[in-house]
Amino acid sequence: RDSNRHVKVKQKSAVLNMLKRLDKIRFRGHKRDEFLDLAESPNASDTECGDEIPVKIPRTSTRDNEELRDPAGPGTIIMASGVQDFNRTESDRLNEIKGHLEIALLEKHFLQEELRKLREETNAETLRQELEKERQRRLELEQKVNEVLKARTEEVPAAQQPAKPQAQANGTDKRSHTVCSRLQKWFCDKFGEYVEDFRFQPEENTVETEEPLSARRLTENMRRLKRGAKPVTNFVKNLSALSDWYSIYTSAIAFIIYMNAVWHGWAIPMFLFLAILRLSLNYLIARGWRIQWSIVPEVSEPVEPPKEDLTVSEKFQLVLDVAQKAQNLFGKMADILEKIKNLFMWVQPEITQKLYFALWAAFIASCFLPYRIIGLAMGLYAGIKFFLIDFIFKRCPRLRAKYDTPYIIWKSLPTDPQLKERSNATVSRRLQTAASRSYVGSSAPTGVSKDEDTSRFHTTKRGNFHEVFNLSENERPLAVCENGWRCCLINRDRKMPTDYIRNGVLYVTENYLCFESSKSGSSKRNKVIKLTDITDIQKYKVLSVLPGSGMGIAVSTPSTQKPLVFGAMVHRDEAFETIFNQYMKITSASSSSES
Repeated sequence: RDSNRHVKVKQKSAVLNMLKRLDKIRFRGHKRDEFLDLAESPNASDTECGDEIPVKIPRTSTRDNEELRDPAGPGTIIMASGVQDFNRTESDRLNEIKGHLEIALLEKHFLQEELRKLREETNAETLRQELEKERQRRLELEQKVNEVLKARTEEVPAAQQPAKPQAQANGTDKRSHTVCSRLQKWFCDKFGEYVEDFRFQPEENTVETEEPLSARRLTENMRRLKRGAKPVTNFVKNLSALSDWYSIYTSAIAFIIYMNAVWHGWAIPMFLFLAILRLSLNYLIARGWRIQWSIVPEVSEPVEPPKEDLTVSEKFQLVLDVAQKAQNLFGKMADILEKIKNLFMWVQPEITQKLYFALWAAFIASCFLPYRIIGLAMGLYAGIKFFLIDFIFKRCPRLRAKYDTPYIIWKSLPTDPQLKERSNATVSRRLQTAASRSYVGSSAPTGVSKDEDTSRFHTTKRGNFHEVFNLSENERPLAVCENGWRCCLINRDRKMPTDYIRNGVLYVTENYLCFESSKSGSSKRNKVIKLTDITDIQKYKVLSVLPGSGMGIAVSTPSTQKPLVFGAMVHRDEAFETIFNQYMKITSASSSSES
């Protein structure tokens, strides 16, 4: 009986140890609160984890109580806390073990998901690059250590020379060796850093990070650019003021001083002295002195405080303003570079030929004449040109257009778009002349001039221009708008949607404003307005909600109650200037003829 009782106690104690290990597995890790409890496990049945079903505890007999006592002696109870576990049936214990296993599997699943997320979050490429950098550094350090060790090993054999025959000679060698080591150490301490600077290392490719687009950053950069360019613009204004004789006394004094310095060969010292004087004045201004060194009085512009929050329309308007300024600036720079390129590429041979002969003359003069005479001639010419000739040419534009050679050459140099337009014009002119010759040879009368013949055959997409708009044969589009401007005509007097807005092309002739509708149909859908009948013309904004100045032109006539609007024009400003100039030309000509 005692042996059976020992066996039962050992079996139950093994079950208790297994349960404790499962509890440890269940409650390990930092996400224990996220795991489902046994009672909340989705796979557990009602009989396994329901709290409402009571657990049947069998009654304990005297024999069982005796088995609970220690076999060494009666009256000693072991594992009092596990009485309730001993009294459970085998099925209850199996169910509990099943629940613990389910929780362990869930915990394993959650840990695998967490490990996968951590692997995704870590950037293996950056870690690999850092590892490569560390390897390179380690190799460089090993190289340096090996060099130092090699230098030391070379020094040791030199120090371990054979024993001298005399003690006095040995002492002198030791002293000389110590002196050499001290000198070498001093040299390394003083110049070792500079020697290391000349060590060749592989160049590191650094990529600058680009900032994201921000309205606040954009406005700040624009203001910084304006402030940074202010000294340069002030310098250019002062130079133009000297050339224009804005202040007569200042320009006269500057002219006399400059010509005297050039005549005596002091031009370069004079410019260096002016630079030193400018730096000295800047130092005094930085110290708080109020000094005005400007011929033209500076106009203080009001500084607008930066806005913290911009509306959508303000941001859009800001982007449009910046884009317009950048477009104009890039256009001017491109024109200058293209003109210089075309000057040296013999695009216009008659202009490049002048430069070619001038360079040959300068080369021959530099070979035979002394540099003092050449410098004197160039300095005198620059002073007279800057102070006198340019002043006269600016006041007399006709003289400048006739005799100012550098100005004439620069203005006559073409840009790439101008060359393209010229080539297209020549090709179209050749086609027109070929067509006119064939047409004249077949059916044209003998008394028709060449100008009338070429104007008659300007065509649109739907036919000849004068036939589409029922005009005379002399009417043809101006050179600016030979292809017309794409736009939409908004007639607010009409109520039908089909007549209210029409898409088409706008042309300007010498006497008419012609709109050709893009829809197929009769010529009644086209619109012809006589320029002399226009009572008012102005730029128009179709929707006031949108930012900017608009993309439309409003034209008022006596026959319409509300102005006709030509909207959605990409080249609105060019079209407006063309229409307005032609309108003023016609009205002035008609008024002069009436008077």
